[in-house]
Amino acid sequence: MMVDTEKMMPITRLQKELTQTVRTVSEENESVYILKNNNMEAVLVPFKQYEYLSTLEEVFERFEIAENIKSRLSNYDASKDISWEDLREE
Repeated sequence: MMVDTEKMMPITRLQKELTQTVRTVSEENESVYILKNNNMEAVLVPFKQYEYLSTLEEVFERFEIAENIKSRLSNYDASKDISWEDLREE
């Protein structure tokens, strides 16, 4: 993953400049990469990007569910069905 080094910020600087950083992220619609001990620790993303990523996650989850249903239906054998009445008797 390519990260713009100008968008990296040590966590100590973020603590001092939080309000301005949040304003900049919002106005410029650009993420800021938070460093802790020179390691990437977190990413501050604009809210619209967060919404987009959340929507993508939901879409991928629905695709996964659809694939599971498709797989199960391909192996479905109606002759092995058990009625509710038979199930209650067991």
